[in-house]
Amino acid sequence: MDPVSYLEANQERFLAELDAFLRIPSVSSDSRHAADVKRAADWLADEFRRLGADRVEIYPTPGHPVVYAEQHAGDHLPTILVYGHYDVQPPDPLDLWDSPPFEPVIKATPLHPQGAIFARGSCDDKGQVYMHVKAFEMLKQQGPLPCNVKFLVEGEEEVGSTNLEGFVKQYRDMLRAGVVLISDTSLLSIDTPSITVGLRGLAYLEVTVTGPSRDLHSGVYGGAVDNPINVLCQMIASLKDAQGRVAIPGFYDRVVNLSEAERAELARRPHDEAAYCESIGIRQTGGEAGYSTPERTSIRPTLDVNGMWGGYTGEGAKTVLPSKASAKISMRLVPDQHPDEITRLFTEHFLRLAPPTVSVTVTPHHGGNAAVVSTETPAYRAAALAMEDTFGKRPIPTREGGSIPIVALFQRELGLDPVLMGFGLDSDAIHSPNEHYGVLNYLKGIETIERFHHHFAALHGA
Repeated sequence: MDPVSYLEANQERFLAELDAFLRIPSVSSDSRHAADVKRAADWLADEFRRLGADRVEIYPTPGHPVVYAEQHAGDHLPTILVYGHYDVQPPDPLDLWDSPPFEPVIKATPLHPQGAIFARGSCDDKGQVYMHVKAFEMLKQQGPLPCNVKFLVEGEEEVGSTNLEGFVKQYRDMLRAGVVLISDTSLLSIDTPSITVGLRGLAYLEVTVTGPSRDLHSGVYGGAVDNPINVLCQMIASLKDAQGRVAIPGFYDRVVNLSEAERAELARRPHDEAAYCESIGIRQTGGEAGYSTPERTSIRPTLDVNGMWGGYTGEGAKTVLPSKASAKISMRLVPDQHPDEITRLFTEHFLRLAPPTVSVTVTPHHGGNAAVVSTETPAYRAAALAMEDTFGKRPIPTREGGSIPIVALFQRELGLDPVLMGFGLDSDAIHSPNEHYGVLNYLKGIETIERFHHHFAALHGA
């Protein structure tokens, strides 16, 4: 059976299997879900075994396990290493979901009239990982594979891939390949295919401001004791200037400014500012002066507060002056900014901002380097040809604002430029309530990945 016919005949099963995968609440950041994360790894490994992969292993790490599978088709054939992750973000806040996050529902949306799968992990990244599994199935039913294929699927991407570097270094020989193929990014639209060629890095940390040794009565002590929440707000507010630039000394020292020609090329990306604002319920965008919205979200570094807490937040009133206040802060980085250096610069500056009435701690969590990949490799050409086959038009190379720290790791440790061929949309609410993934995107991804294998083999003379 030809691949398209096979996909059409089996698409309901392919959706049902993904439904089962999405029902496992593999939240890597929550220790209460450790058993669920392991269950997701076991489920995925069982699927590779069912499909008859030559080798399937679950490798324990100090954190969550790595699933590895491979199919060897011939020493003379090129090898594709597929990377993805089976862990997901916490679903909170639960009250903002229209349906339970781990009970998938398919329903139509304006951007997905043929239906979208609503569930945590549907787009990031279980749905996109499972496209590769089903493309592998399609390739196997055709006969001998056109390429050797290896799968590396981890369970810690959402917590910074803490143990992956050690794993890659330890098993470097096992992971050798001609390309790393990753689907954890987005298309410009279902009608405008694109391939991601740049990702921002990340420095993520937590800050705590501590004042008195206990919560105090705000009437008895207010006015005489600095309020840690007030102090933290003032300190955070000072981290950006009126032009939207980060006010940490040295923050921009290594930022490479794009040329006017490079910015003009980036401006070819379709962007409707009004539709962008409407899609997320804002009146207008904000950010660093002198840059467009697509530039602010791709080629410029940022600093954002991701969460903030302290004092009394329950129902009703409790007039306390809190003992401490905390915030989680992320900085998205661009090429040549190193997360360790940026974390150091932030820490030194933030400690200097603190008045003598409080004490401050800064706790780094995780980070990763930005990455830019070449559009001149055979692997990129194979991806472009595959997308042209299935979408009917050449993809546009784009840069994205998110971070996949392992891209730089693969470049450094395996000497490979990954191909970032994702099929989600920016509007799919990843990391947010009501995350979803288009049914058409899922099926189109399976079809395109299958074509990639054939084009990659052809470009290597296989």
